[in-house]
Amino acid sequence: MSQPSLITEQKTSLRASVLALRDAMPAAERQAAADAIAERGLPVEVIPGAIVSGFMPMKSEINPLPLLRKLSGAGALLALPCIAGRGKPLIMRAWTIGDAFKEGQWGIREPLPEAPEVAPDIVIVPLAAFDRTGQRIGYGAGYYDMTLAALRAKKKIVAIGIAFAVQEIPHVPATERDERLDFVLTEKEVIALP
Repeated sequence: MSQPSLITEQKTSLRASVLALRDAMPAAERQAAADAIAERGLPVEVIPGAIVSGFMPMKSEINPLPLLRKLSGAGALLALPCIAGRGKPLIMRAWTIGDAFKEGQWGIREPLPEAPEVAPDIVIVPLAAFDRTGQRIGYGAGYYDMTLAALRAKKKIVAIGIAFAVQEIPHVPATERDERLDFVLTEKEVIALP
């Protein structure tokens, strides 16, 4: 078995075990975690007019909307990802709380196609698992790795993972195309990554 396929197999196994832990969390506990993260805010200064991209949660994923509401109230401009197609970076489109959505791939809510494309300064990244080196396991399609690489080629950005503490694992097997996070926010702590 080649090294990349071995890593893919390891990630698949780790993803399944961590998502089972996440799925087992009671809904009230998941909501309390999202509220705790929102209350704490981001570990970097968000100047008015800065563009912060979030995401719409699916299944038992942590809900970033309380945090996005707080950031919007402090003057941040918001964006959400839209899937442009397999093998392509996500398109980040401007979004304001209360805007209409369209249903995208996997039923994920996305801004309408006429919403302007933007280049965020801060990217709040969903994840299945993470470690303390800044590596993450996503959902397997590589969208965020491609997107972070494309954004970082254009300007300095901050990539912030958001997750429940139970999603931390000792070591994420990584390849050279995996993009590192700068921080991870959990309900228990802010983790600044090397």
